[in-house]
Amino acid sequence: MTTLPDRPNTALLVIDVQNGVVDSSHNRDEVIANINTLVDKARTEDVPVIWVQHSSDELKTGSESWEYVPELVRRDTEPLVHKKYGDSFEATELEDVLAGRGVGRLVVTGAQTDACVRSTLHGGLVRGYDVTLVGDAHTTEDLTQYGAPTPAEVIAHTNLYWQFQSAPGRTAGTVSTSEATFAPADGS
Repeated sequence: MTTLPDRPNTALLVIDVQNGVVDSSHNRDEVIANINTLVDKARTEDVPVIWVQHSSDELKTGSESWEYVPELVRRDTEPLVHKKYGDSFEATELEDVLAGRGVGRLVVTGAQTDACVRSTLHGGLVRGYDVTLVGDAHTTEDLTQYGAPTPAEVIAHTNLYWQFQSAPGRTAGTVSTSEATFAPADGS
């Protein structure tokens, strides 16, 4: 159970599923479809959906590459957190957004697996959140030309190691889209 007091709720995080981030990502369409399934489920269960959007020299604010993919549609009532660093908590209002909704557990989706997703997983856990990764709802691009493993291997490795993460008073884990739940980690 989260170490954050009075934070029994869960939120779905959708990280950086932007045109310029996922245009050539591994299993792009399947990942986006899975994220849409989770967004629909969260909305049906009245669970907050929090959208995170990265900007940088390559992803200039307002550009087409900076925009979220057209297959994912954020509602005006759903928070949009703008960031400039890998960890979605770093120098953003994400913590305030989550605190205001009583959120102590995160269900994480998005891109890129080996950058912003991984940074946010660890950022959440060290800040006291229970953090669940949806193993078939995150992706990355092919960086093998720089010596990285294939995207499928990066995703598989992240899913594997996150399955065994924990910290005092906090839980982590990896689930599939079909297994994902928005109940608190302790099942209450």
